[in-house]
Amino acid sequence: MSSPLQRAVGDTKRALSASSSSSASLPFDDRDSNHTSEGNGDSLLADEDTDFEDSLNRNVKKRAAKRPPKTTPVAKHPKKGSRVVHRHSRKQSEPPANDLFNAVKAAKSDMQDSGDYPLIAPGPSWKKFQGSFCEFVRTLVCQCQYSLLYDGFPMDDLISLLTGLSDSQVRAFRHTSTLAAMKLMTSLVKVALQLSVHQDNNQRQYEAERNKGPGQRAPERLESLLEKRKELQEHQEEIEGMMNALFRGVFVHRYRDVLPEIRAICIEEIGCWMQSYSTSFLTDSYLKYIGWTLHDKHREVRLKCVKALKGLYGNRDLTTRLELFTSRFKDRMVSMVMDREYDVAVEAVRLLILILKNMEGVLTDADCESVYPVVYASHRGLASAAGEFLYWKLFYPECEIRMMGGREQRQSPGAQRTFFQLLLSFFVESELHDHAAYLVDSLWDCAGARLKDWEGLTSLLLEKDQNLGDVQESTLIEILVSSARQASEGHPPVGRVTGRKGLTSKERKTQADDRVKLTEHLIPLLPQLLAKFSADAEKVTPLLQLLSCFDLHIYCTGRLEKHLELFLQQLQEVVVKHAEPAVLEAGAHALYLLCNPEFTFFSRADFARSQLVDLLTDRFQQELEELLQSSFLDEDEVYNLAATLKRLSAFYNTHDLTRWELYEPCCQLLQKAVDTGEVPHQVILPALTLVYFSILWTLTHISKSDASQKQLSSLRDRMVAFCELCQSCLSDVDTEIQEQAFVLLSDLLLIFSPQMIVGGRDFLRPLVFFPEATLQSELASFLMDHVFIQPGDLGSGDSQEDHLQIERLHQRRRLLAGFCKLLLYGVLEMDAASDVFKHYNKFYNDYGDIIKETLTRARQIDRSHCSRILLLSLKQLYTELLQEHGPQGLNELPAFIEMRDLARRFALSFGPQQLQNRDLVVMLHKEGIQFSLSELPPAGSSNQPPNLAFLELLSEFSPRLFHQDKQLLLSYLEKCLQHVSQAPGHPWGPVTTYCHSLSPVENTAETSPQVLPSSKRRRVEGPAKPNREDVSSSQEESLQLNSIPPTPTLTSTAVKSRQPLWGLKEMEEEDGSELDFAQGSQPVAGTERSRFLGPQYFQTPHNPSGPGLGNQLMRLSLMEEDEEEELEIQDESNEERQDTDMQASSYSSTSERGLDLLDSTELDIEITESLPLLGKSPHPYNSR
Repeated sequence: MSSPLQRAVGDTKRALSASSSSSASLPFDDRDSNHTSEGNGDSLLADEDTDFEDSLNRNVKKRAAKRPPKTTPVAKHPKKGSRVVHRHSRKQSEPPANDLFNAVKAAKSDMQDSGDYPLIAPGPSWKKFQGSFCEFVRTLVCQCQYSLLYDGFPMDDLISLLTGLSDSQVRAFRHTSTLAAMKLMTSLVKVALQLSVHQDNNQRQYEAERNKGPGQRAPERLESLLEKRKELQEHQEEIEGMMNALFRGVFVHRYRDVLPEIRAICIEEIGCWMQSYSTSFLTDSYLKYIGWTLHDKHREVRLKCVKALKGLYGNRDLTTRLELFTSRFKDRMVSMVMDREYDVAVEAVRLLILILKNMEGVLTDADCESVYPVVYASHRGLASAAGEFLYWKLFYPECEIRMMGGREQRQSPGAQRTFFQLLLSFFVESELHDHAAYLVDSLWDCAGARLKDWEGLTSLLLEKDQNLGDVQESTLIEILVSSARQASEGHPPVGRVTGRKGLTSKERKTQADDRVKLTEHLIPLLPQLLAKFSADAEKVTPLLQLLSCFDLHIYCTGRLEKHLELFLQQLQEVVVKHAEPAVLEAGAHALYLLCNPEFTFFSRADFARSQLVDLLTDRFQQELEELLQSSFLDEDEVYNLAATLKRLSAFYNTHDLTRWELYEPCCQLLQKAVDTGEVPHQVILPALTLVYFSILWTLTHISKSDASQKQLSSLRDRMVAFCELCQSCLSDVDTEIQEQAFVLLSDLLLIFSPQMIVGGRDFLRPLVFFPEATLQSELASFLMDHVFIQPGDLGSGDSQEDHLQIERLHQRRRLLAGFCKLLLYGVLEMDAASDVFKHYNKFYNDYGDIIKETLTRARQIDRSHCSRILLLSLKQLYTELLQEHGPQGLNELPAFIEMRDLARRFALSFGPQQLQNRDLVVMLHKEGIQFSLSELPPAGSSNQPPNLAFLELLSEFSPRLFHQDKQLLLSYLEKCLQHVSQAPGHPWGPVTTYCHSLSPVENTAETSPQVLPSSKRRRVEGPAKPNREDVSSSQEESLQLNSIPPTPTLTSTAVKSRQPLWGLKEMEEEDGSELDFAQGSQPVAGTERSRFLGPQYFQTPHNPSGPGLGNQLMRLSLMEEDEEEELEIQDESNEERQDTDMQASSYSSTSERGLDLLDSTELDIEITESLPLLGKSPHPYNSR
């Protein structure tokens, strides 16, 4: 079957070949409902059959009136007598105007079935259409520029055709004709530029000939040059008339078209005109269109504007004519640096770079200061562009690079020193960021050669008479380390992504060369730098990290072992001197890199490690004996012992220190702390970490080889003993000890969970450990006391207190994540998740992502159990509130409203899979009903049960129920309420609310539909015996509550009472919410409302046998399995609805046959009948 595009092309060919054709009417539905033509409003006529013809004829007449008298070139004048024949033949060759109109109408009619047209059609065959189409227009003008272009007929009619089509309300015509008109204009601009060049050449030739002497001057030559000048002037006027017609007839109206693609085409082409023919187009009258469009709301249009301006500001000769435009729109161009679209922001920064280079003094200091912070942006392209702007503004004027032979000369030491001083002053004085790595990465593309001058950096750091302050030294060291890491690793710092998959071969070669140069230069100087700054922890830490950027094989190949010895000596001094975690971690990692058995110097590095650990172990043994023997230690002794333990702990994390046997003395220390409480907390924290690492290293050794039963038993005993110690520390008075014990305990329980035997490691089964109930309870209690607490309000974020609060929040998030992992991996009972889920809504801002992920994973593990846990969370919250405030007025408390919000969030977590969650939601409702009636009031009392308000929480889950399940639950609730006494005439509010959420009226507009005349009503009955799959799928679609079902093939045309869009949206999201219940307080349907007021009214009509729960279940199964179910669309009048109820099958009740505004029948009628009233077309290509 041919596509609409092919049919349109074929009909156009047939219409053009026909001599005459009757005009076809164009329906109003074919028009683009969103099209708003601004300007030239005369072309938009009310009569849709004549808008195109009238605009075309008007444009032709205007062009004919404005066209100057035609003059044929002298060289191409035909003989006398032939001119009349030429005009006569051209007149005979003109096709009738009606053929063109009929062709357009035929194409327009054939495009009703599809919104695709060649410029936007998918598929490989249409991908190159736009380029080929534009090339066709360019070639057409190029081939006609010496003959047909000035003939009057072809170009005038083509311009009139494109002008009329560009004003069409059909998007396909408007888009295609605008593209053609703009490309035609661009080609005409090139022709006009060539004509201006020919005119200049002609003028020079004429002046040269006229300046000759009387004997040398040729009158025939002067006459021919004058005639040529006149001909060129006429051609120039013709071209300018065509360009003026295209600009005023197409561009002026389409640059603000409703379609962003059309606006982008116009802006892109006017930028080309200004660059190629600046004499005519680079004026303020044309520039204003680009300036206005800089505020466009679509990314593509703004991007075209900025790119067009880049082409103008990139030419220094054109900048003098942009002064007024720059002063008017400079603020907008500067503000676009912060555009929400990164590609637009990048181009805006590059535009400001061109303005900075070619227009001196235009950008003020305030303008530049708005660009400087962008160098720390997370988007690397934007940060790199801002870095280039910073380089050209601050660094380049002072450190100008002189080019010679296309290559940069070697920079003098003075210029490099100036560059680094300027970089330091910018980083320190601006106070924009604390990490120089992001600044180095931003400047890497434009100033990478300067940043890789490690000789200049190290010379500045090692100078004795330097004038650098402490902050400047720290910053310079960080710049050195960042540039070294950037050169050796080739990737940006954390949080900034390049989007590239890998490096090219050339980049890898450059990276390897830079790494070798870096290593050869810094290996001799690194010990000197460490010796100079060894006392400052902030400076020595990044210097130790430099070793990861080295090519360590050069220690061997370059015969630099003596520098290795010096480095190991300095490393030992730094470790012994400092106790900060960052310094110790950097030192341990540097020593780990050197202790690789692949290196030939491994023995030296291993000896240095053993020597250092022996020193630390001896100190620890001595200090431990003093602690165990004496009952009191002064501050210095406590500090020394804690520092030694911190050093050992940092190295135990990276190196295997098992042979030094640190487990037993650390356990003795911890046991004394638990028994007596006399051990300071500064000592307990690293001791806990040491024992933890000892257990993990032992497990690593056992996992690599077949271990004996004795080894497994010994490791298990150690692990159990450590868990008991951590459990005792959970009740310690110090918060840091409690949190550290909780983190280590949760990690250790996760490691020794059943997951450790996965992957063919069944021999580790004896090590699997399950915590006892007391330990699980203490972990949950710790979580309640230390995680789910209300933190203080944050201020501006700059104060020290705010930073401390943020750090505390991160720590609490780590604690919660550790507990949730224990739940998901089966270490703890899943029911303990209720302690987490019940805080989902209250702490959503702090832990919402963690709790949501836990809930999702728990549902994937066991859907039924997860649903019970959600119900358990609500029960726990309700019970706590009931014990605190009592049953009176419970549902009016703010805490109860928060519980309803939590229940709504739980209901939304079930997702759109209504059929998949059907049994789970029904089970949740049944157990919730049982809980609400679990405690009854005393006999003879009319008070409601204390848990009855829990039904209001259950009502939030009612939108997830099928209509049939709602009837079953109503019957179940009726049966349960038969045993409860209630005062007549005073229904209980929670029961009314819950029944309202289960009634069919909950999902309707609660208004009787308007009935149209019977001639407009139709009844459609489906096939007698549909397939089981069809029945089940149709039931599922008709019962969806979260989305509008697809429109059926045949629907009723009766007009329903319209539901506002906001009402439909709220019914989709919060069906059964408080708002719906408030709206449902109006009278529902007389007797239908009174049926749900209390237990004495719970009788299902139209079923004299009395439906019990078993009968309802039988009905449900019949409705699911009966293959002969008849599909019937209900009428809207009350009388016909009663007739339909009498004719329905025996298992259908009146409440089940109620109308539903979410039904596809009613929604389809409401939408399709309201569209013609609004003047909008339902065709796909008419919608934006």
